[in-house]
This record gives sequence, structure tokens and C-alpha cells, in this order.
Amino acid sequence: MTRKRILVLGGGFAGVECTRKLESYFKRDSEVQIDLVSEDNFLLFTPMLPQVASAMIETRHIVIPIRTIIKKASFHEGKIKNIDPYGKRITLYGTNEKRGTSLDYDYLVVALGSQTNFFGNQTVENHAYTMKTLNDAVVLRNRIIDMLEQADNETDPILKQSLLTFVVVGGGFAGIETAGEIHDFLLDAKKHYPNISEKDIKVIILEALPIVLPGFSEKLASFTKDKLIQRGIEIRLNTMVVTFDGSEVIVKDAVDPAKNPVKVPEMDAIETKTLIWTAGVTPVDTIKNSMFKTDKGKVIVSENLEVPAFPGVYVIGDCSLAIDPTTKKPYPPTAQNAEGQAKTAAYNIFAEMHGREKKKIDFVSKGQMAIIGKRTAIASISGLNIHGFLAWCIWRAVYVRKIPKLNKRLRILLDWTADLLFDRDISRLKIIRKDQPIDYKELDEVDDVW
Repeated sequence: MTRKRILVLGGGFAGVECTRKLESYFKRDSEVQIDLVSEDNFLLFTPMLPQVASAMIETRHIVIPIRTIIKKASFHEGKIKNIDPYGKRITLYGTNEKRGTSLDYDYLVVALGSQTNFFGNQTVENHAYTMKTLNDAVVLRNRIIDMLEQADNETDPILKQSLLTFVVVGGGFAGIETAGEIHDFLLDAKKHYPNISEKDIKVIILEALPIVLPGFSEKLASFTKDKLIQRGIEIRLNTMVVTFDGSEVIVKDAVDPAKNPVKVPEMDAIETKTLIWTAGVTPVDTIKNSMFKTDKGKVIVSENLEVPAFPGVYVIGDCSLAIDPTTKKPYPPTAQNAEGQAKTAAYNIFAEMHGREKKKIDFVSKGQMAIIGKRTAIASISGLNIHGFLAWCIWRAVYVRKIPKLNKRLRILLDWTADLLFDRDISRLKIIRKDQPIDYKELDEVDDVW
């Protein structure tokens, strides 16, 4: 048997889970080589990003080094430059610090995830804060503290109000959880700023749809909205962002011309220095610029997650356009779905190599949960709708179990315990961004010239 190489691209939930399953299938097979390629050398536990932004959890506690998770697979840290499905080769960028390389493969799993989608709004992209990466959470935390520091010494009431107004765009999971955590952090931190009172603080959620948390039951969505408003968070539904220049966000009514061709959208302005964009994601540019056939940026795959034009190539997670046979709609971009597809793709590679029948996508959601601040959450599990403190306990129990390393679980539990006993840290960490390394020549992986 000729030695086979399986290449997995992406170090998120889908890529890491697929690699672990492949390791379990081929752990005793010396003729199979597994390689995982990721731009970062860690798995980021994204559900807890808002808690990093609100200073509840320490930054390093929600990142798990990939090398401590995988066993048989080899790891390559690098950014994907090109995927050549015809030549069965991928290339990684080189820099002034490391050589670019090429990696050949027999089987390829693409799990490169997604990036923030600004829907072509360049003004928002230039000035907004996002919540997609670890750096985003740290930068946002610094921004919140910076606004508090400036506002405490500001004498102009109009400017002070704009400094203490935080606008979150998007009423989905990320937007609701981010707004709730930010609001809790601001109320907790204000005691250290004598010139800032609770009435000075304003957190606003903007959502283009007529509801928050689409996908949840109407009862839970309504509970979430009422609870957030009760705590002082303003929610504006049917509201779209037009522009944001860093000081003022212009919004308008989200009027559907087909349903209401007569009504003219009304415009409004919100004075704010901080806008957090959580209104959507789109596949990474590497996928959009690839040779794969795509629809709205996602790679079209068969019912077993294989790219029809390129046998042996599987695409999973946020960059995969897999259709749910029941709803006839694409599967949602969730971690649950990503891990489910990862298991299917890993099995299908194993099945193909051993002459077995491949599996179709068979994903069934185990439920949905969201924290909405102040020891309150909502959960929909096995048809049961739960909200309040019980849902908050369930959320914590479920998500801490999903952390793959025991030491990280313990650190998070300690962080949560400390949050019950002490105030959150308001130290602002100054981060200096270095220039991006330039791309240097690419060398083949077997090249050993030094």
C-alpha cells in the first residue's frame, strides 16, 4: 500500500474535530499520514469570547494549543496562500521569518471557517469593532476601558454621552451575548469612576429583523428582549446601519419594498464612538478565490460533503454549502454543525480507503443556548424551553465540558468563581500592532536548502 497523506486545513472546531477523528481511525496505520494546517497554533473557544471582552475570563484560558490536542497528526502553522485541487497541492505564505512551503495530499479536508461580513459597507468596516477572533475581544475590552477613562474626565455632556454609548449591531447569538457582557462590565466598573453614573451608560442593540435571536422560540426570544430592556439595554428592531464614521452611526428603518412600497425609510443618528459589528459572517477569501464552485462564497458539496468535481476533497463547517434534506436550507453556521460535519468527513475518508459505503450528512441539533447577562440565560434543549438562572447554570455546565483540556476547564472555573467574589479588572493592556510580514518566496516542503 502506497503511503497516503490526509491534509486538514483549519484549526477551528471543524478542523480539530476532523483531525481527532481521523487519528482514531488511523492510529495504528503507519501508511497514513495526517497533517493539520492552521494560521494560529491554538483552538479558540469562541462561545466565551464575550466573557473575555468583559474581563470575566482571562485571555489565555479560552485558547487550547493544538499540539496538546492532536497525537498522531503533524501540525503546520501558516496562512493558506493557494489551494490547487488539480495538482493536489496547497501552498502556505512565506515571510521574512519563515519559508513558504507546499504540501501535497491524497485527501483534503477544507475547514477554513468564516470571517466577518460587512455586506459591502466600507464605512462600517473601517471604523467598527468586531467579535470574531481573540484579538477582537482584547481590543474591544481595551476600547471599553479607554472610553471609561476619557468619559470620567470629560466636561462636555454631549461628548461624554457619546463616549459612554456602545452600539452592538446584530441581534443574534454573538450580538446579544456581547451586549449583555458589555453592559455587566460597564455597571461593575463604574464604581471606580466617580464622575460616571448608571444613567450615563447606554448600550444599544440594532437588529434589521423584527425579532432578536432568530431560530429560538418566540417565547425565549421575547423573554430575552424583555429582560435586556429591563436591565437598561435599548433594543431597536427593524433597524439597518447606513454609515458609521467613528463618531456617528446613521440608521434607517428596514423597510421591505415588496411588502410596503409606500413607506419611505426614516433616518436617524446615534452619537457613539464605539460600534461593535456582529451582524453576519462570510467564508474566508481563500475559499472565495479558489477553484471550487461556490454559491454566495460557500463551496457546493454533495450529500457526503465531497466536492463533486474533485473526488477526495471534502469541505466542512462555515465554508461548506451543505443542504439539510429536511428543511431544504443550508445547515446553520454553528459549532455543533461544524463538529458533526467533521465526523462525517473523517469517516468518509476512512470508508473510501477501506472500500466501505460513505455516510450522508446526518446532523440533528442538540439544542441552543445563550447567556444574556447577570446570571441569566436561555436554552432550548430536546424541545424544552428554559430561561433564567437554571438556563445559566446549564450553559456553564455544557460549555465548560466542551473545553478539551482539563487544565483550561479548571482555569475557567476559577475565573468564574473569582467573578462572584471580586470586581472585574479594569487595567487597559496597551497592544502595539506590528507591520504584517511580507510574503517571500515559496519553497517545496522537501527543499532542505539553508
